[in-house]
Amino acid sequence: MSAKHLDRIFQPRRIAVIGTSPTAAGLMGTVLRNLIGAGFDGVVYPVVPGCESVLGIPCFSGLEDLPKTPDLGLICAPAAQVPELVRDCGQAGLLGLIIISSGFREIGAEGQALEERIRAEAGRFDGMRIIGPNCLGVIVPRLRLNATFAQGMPRAGHVAFVSQSGALCGAVLDWALAEGIGFSHFVSIGNCLDVDFGDLIDYLGEDEDTRSIILYVESIGRARRFMSAARAFARTKPILAFKAGRFPESAAAAASHTGALASEDAVYGAAFQRAGIARVFDIGEIFDCAELIGRHKMPTGARLGIVTNAGGPGVIATDALLESHGVLAQLSSETRAELDRSLPRFGTHDNPVDVLGDARPRRFAKGVELVLADPGVDAVLAILTPQGMTRPTTVAKRLASLAEKSAKPILAAWLGGESMREGIQVLNQAGVATYRTPEQAVRAFMTLVGYARNLETLYETPRDIPVELELDRRALRERFVELLPEAGEIFSETASKALLAAYGIPVAEAREAGSGEQAVALAEEIGYPVVLKLLSPEITHKTDVGGVALNLRDAAMVQSAYEEIVANARARCPQARLDGVTVQPMVTADGGVELILGSKRDAVFGAVLLTGLGGTAAELFGDRALGFPPLNERLARRMLESLRAWPLLAGYRGRPRVHLDRLIEILIRLSYLVADHPEIEALDVNPLLATPEEVVALDARVIIDRSRRGQKTRPYAHLALRPYPDELVASATLRDGTEITLRPIKPEDEPLWLELLASCSQESIYSRFRYFFHWSTHETASRYCFIDYDRELAMVAEVEGARKLLAVGRLVADPDHEVAEYAVLVADAWQGKGLGGMLTESCARIAAGWGVRRLVAETTRDNPRMLAILRQRGFELSSDPGDSLIKDSKELESNSS
Repeated sequence: MSAKHLDRIFQPRRIAVIGTSPTAAGLMGTVLRNLIGAGFDGVVYPVVPGCESVLGIPCFSGLEDLPKTPDLGLICAPAAQVPELVRDCGQAGLLGLIIISSGFREIGAEGQALEERIRAEAGRFDGMRIIGPNCLGVIVPRLRLNATFAQGMPRAGHVAFVSQSGALCGAVLDWALAEGIGFSHFVSIGNCLDVDFGDLIDYLGEDEDTRSIILYVESIGRARRFMSAARAFARTKPILAFKAGRFPESAAAAASHTGALASEDAVYGAAFQRAGIARVFDIGEIFDCAELIGRHKMPTGARLGIVTNAGGPGVIATDALLESHGVLAQLSSETRAELDRSLPRFGTHDNPVDVLGDARPRRFAKGVELVLADPGVDAVLAILTPQGMTRPTTVAKRLASLAEKSAKPILAAWLGGESMREGIQVLNQAGVATYRTPEQAVRAFMTLVGYARNLETLYETPRDIPVELELDRRALRERFVELLPEAGEIFSETASKALLAAYGIPVAEAREAGSGEQAVALAEEIGYPVVLKLLSPEITHKTDVGGVALNLRDAAMVQSAYEEIVANARARCPQARLDGVTVQPMVTADGGVELILGSKRDAVFGAVLLTGLGGTAAELFGDRALGFPPLNERLARRMLESLRAWPLLAGYRGRPRVHLDRLIEILIRLSYLVADHPEIEALDVNPLLATPEEVVALDARVIIDRSRRGQKTRPYAHLALRPYPDELVASATLRDGTEITLRPIKPEDEPLWLELLASCSQESIYSRFRYFFHWSTHETASRYCFIDYDRELAMVAEVEGARKLLAVGRLVADPDHEVAEYAVLVADAWQGKGLGGMLTESCARIAAGWGVRRLVAETTRDNPRMLAILRQRGFELSSDPGDSLIKDSKELESNSS
């Protein structure tokens, strides 16, 4: 349901407060008092059956008695009465609701049943949106709207705060009032029966008063909606998240509090990273980080320069930086020479730079200016302590002037009390994030670094490595079905490896033997040395039960090993089913690294990929990286680079690097294997041996969930991100006989997209974009090539067999696929050949497949070709007299499945 309906909740003109208790001290009385006392200038209707007034305000017995239909209803009644009240609201045309009442799924099955009744009642009314139940409510300071039972009205600001915990909202609100923190919106969402984080990110992302968004997360519901919304706005509006329930014990507490299942913390961390969200681990730091990120000055790295007028705080900042895995910037010889000339010789002229306690404002500012200008510095932390010669306000003014001219962020730690207050105000007004301690400043800086890295990953152009993923999805699906076990949920090792091989992942072929004699015969056929491994669907860790024998060089060793493996398994797992052993060639690991590669089904985010140090040490060292399918080259490489074992892969102390391109390719292939088969519950490749010459899976295990077979869900519903829609790739022929390919755009197409625009005249650029803009930058190009295939699609026309784009047609839908905007650009040399019409028809079919109801486009009066294309394809054209723009729209018949 569209986020635009949330205007009823966040921009109401008439509010009904619906309850049963008329007492001023009760929940309804508190909410009503807050609405009136905050100065809301709209109309408030108390609705209480059989009550004359609340707080002296006349009451209405029912919604049908109201003089006008409210925009928003605040339900404060006991839980058992709420489903009926929701129905009454819908019948009265009241479609924006905040259910403040508690007693729902957070209390167990009885409350869960009440929520299901509410959901059923709300479903009867198109466009109804609900926040809650079990929530504090909503505050919009700009409108003087306090629709909560919390005390106090924060000042208006540009930070939106969204929390699942109502109690935390109360504490944060109290703290914000004391600190003077301002908000654009303050939202408690409670149990998220309807409106959730994804909806609110979409809404707040379009809100002009919101510049950054803070989330307090206990659990996520609709993972794909959340990921899509966050990725859509992460670049323009920084999003910070604090995730509660990081460990199993606290996760269980969070689940009992919100009535939702908690996911593994590492998966949430990977999700935040993939969505471009900055994560903080201390709730006390979240507003410090929001203030800094809201400045929109991103460091290009983690190299921090420190300038201070006292040695001790500089050391404290350095300790905090190194502990947080930041980098103490190495100043260049030129910078040190300038510092020598500009500062007293008794100070420290290397990082951290100590300008001494007697530094006047000019000297302090000069030190900051020189360090800031060093090319090896990504940001500067200025630490000032109150000393006899210190003039904090004047220093602050000089820093503010430097910050205004610099593209690099400046942070300030103004240590002290009353004497520093005016200087802090000067810095805050100038947009310089200021902190009370060096540690606070450093932690905020490192959060900023993490956020910048996440954005870089989100919009980084993948390298075009030679990975041919021309997979026959139908044939692979048939192969998967062939390999399914007749009973149970576990593929045998041979079947697991056969599935990997079908996706082009090299495997050490394993052949099954049910007796020692069969094992010897297979070993003779394969060639010595060989490996024997226990074959049992019920024993996962073969090594733990003595189920692996390596480097067997003759028949006697194979016979003996078979008997020993079977005896060990029977002794240690007497109830387990034993099917014999597998026999495979012995692959040596000289110069290689054993990795683990796999996937698991997360309860919230669906299929999650894992890679890390493998073999028997996988669990011991816990060196792992998580990601989400599908992967491209850059995402796969980032996963590997984040491992502590990365130096072993890249070459360490003369050790040769492994075959990285092949390893990256295998990660990509596995991500598509997992994406193609929603039945896969878990998949392990351990070990995956990576050597300088090859990468090969030595063992593999696939576990499926049979209950998912035959389920009808939307494509890729088991994924948090929509894979590349290769089902839309098609061949076509232009009027002049040129063979072309129509396909969705990829991030790897950025260079080709830039070449396409370079081949267009200024008139063509203006006709497409309505203005002349500087398109030839990575930041601009990434916005058009890095897209969320759930919300946007760009179909490109490419000369078949050549790396050249001729045209691009783009669809951008609202989050709920009600309306989509369409635009097309054709290279000048390829105009008049039917490309514009071909792309328009293709995109209209795709939009209809999405369920889009209306397709809209804009063009200019002096673009006759585009006008003809739109008219011929059923668009209705309209414009205002004297306006050069013509608005075109077409109603679509949905063919979504």
